[in-house]
Formats: sequence, structure tokens, C-alpha cells
Amino acid sequence: MTVNMGPHHPSMHGVLRLIVTLDGEDVVDCEPILGYLHRGMEKITENPTIIQYLPYVTRWDYLATMFTEAITVNGPEQLGDIQVPKRAYYIRVIMLELSRIAYYLLWLGPFMADIGAQTPFFYIFRERELVYDLFEAATSIRMMHNYFHIRGMAADLTYGWIDKCLDFCDYFLTRIVEYQKLIIEMKESIKIIQQALEGIPERDPEWNGFEYRFISKKPSPIFELLRQELYARMEGPNGELRIFLIGDQSSFPWRWKIRPPGFINLQILP
Repeated sequence: MTVNMGPHHPSMHGVLRLIVTLDGEDVVDCEPILGYLHRGMEKITENPTIIQYLPYVTRWDYLATMFTEAITVNGPEQLGDIQVPKRAYYIRVIMLELSRIAYYLLWLGPFMADIGAQTPFFYIFRERELVYDLFEAATSIRMMHNYFHIRGMAADLTYGWIDKCLDFCDYFLTRIVEYQKLIIEMKESIKIIQQALEGIPERDPEWNGFEYRFISKKPSPIFELLRQELYARMEGPNGELRIFLIGDQSSFPWRWKIRPPGFINLQILP
């Protein structure tokens, strides 16, 4: 009997499918197949505009949502040589490092439980919820934020957010002692966040004044993609996240290829 198992998503959606051959209850053969992200995420990108597609990209990886938003806007921005205001750039760095910390915490807890240490699994949610509180205060949403936009952010930071984030950094550094030997990377993220918070520019009334085009009766603004190719990459919490983008002088990508970290990690399979 041949049974299809998958697609599964070890760290990313739908990158692994297993065709298993059974003899009774014994597995006699297993053929791994590496494929695309499920739900047709790449083909879906070619139909809406980038602006319309942005709320969807957080579903690539529920735990690294800020990173999927960042790579989605970075590609078109690089393709069109669009400059991001300095304040928006600082906010992006802060949000990405907070997202990295939340990701590593959810790695640490289950990993420790797998090797027999159950208590840290409960500890990590204590700090992780504080990160999600910061996300909610800035974006109004805890997980699927839709916060990164072309040439900036959806909104500026709310009043008092920077002080709240600095308080979190001070608090989290004291908690790191509990996990010290396992989470050095999260300590580096806290340093980056603190530096960005201290150096973030003052508010500029024109900082998010990008001129979108409104064509026909479309309900959302239009961003035109130049007739060029671009390979964009960024370091996510679980590996390098990459996209390959082809523009054809329209508001829709001609091609949008996602190369998730999970796909690369599974290439060791025969």
C-alpha cells in the first residue's frame, strides 16, 4: 500500500511531502519530495498587487511574521530603488529583533522539554507574551501584523512604546541568566534593540508620505514593479529567507519565488 503523508511543514509550510510504501504495518520504502509552500502562496502573489498581498505573507511562518513582511517589502523597494525613511528603518530593525527573540523562545522551550527539562517550557511563555504585548501596542495585532509597508510602516510607534520596550530589554536581560548557556543569540538581539531605541530619529511629519498610484477603481493603492529581476535575502531566526522577484512594468509580479529556510534545511535528505 502506498500512502501520501504531507505536505508537512518542519519550520516552514509544506516543504516536505513523504510517499510511504507499507507492507502491513511496516514501512518498506519512503520517498521524500521537496516542494513549494502550500496554499499556492507563490502563485497567489502574481494576482494581487504587493500592497494587497502584504496581509497574507505572515502565513508563511507564523512565528517569524515580521521577517516575512520585511522580505516582501524589501524586494520591491530594492527593485525600484526606493529609500526608506531613517525612523522607519530603525523601527523595522527593532521589530525584527523582537520577532527573533519570540521565535527563539518558542524553540528553546520545546527543545528543553524534548531532552527532559519540562520547567523551561513554561518559563519561555512568560517573556514571549511580553514581546507580543509590544507587538500589539504598536500594530494592534499580536501575530498577523501587516505592519511593514512599501517605503515605511503602516503607522508610527504609539505614545510610550519606546519606554515600554526599553523596560522589556532591562527585564529580559535579567531573565537571560536563567537560560544563559543556550540563548546567547537572544542577548545579541537585545543589544541591537537597545541601540536602535537609543538612536531612533524624531518623528518626521513627511516620513510616510510615499506617493502611491490609484488606477481605475481598485480599492487599494498601486505600486508599479519595474521590468527587472531581483533576488532578495535576509537572515530569519531559523535560517536565510529569500525571494526571487521578476517585475514586468505592471502592478503585479510576473514571478515571485519563495525560498524558505525550511526548504534549504531539508536538502540534506536523499
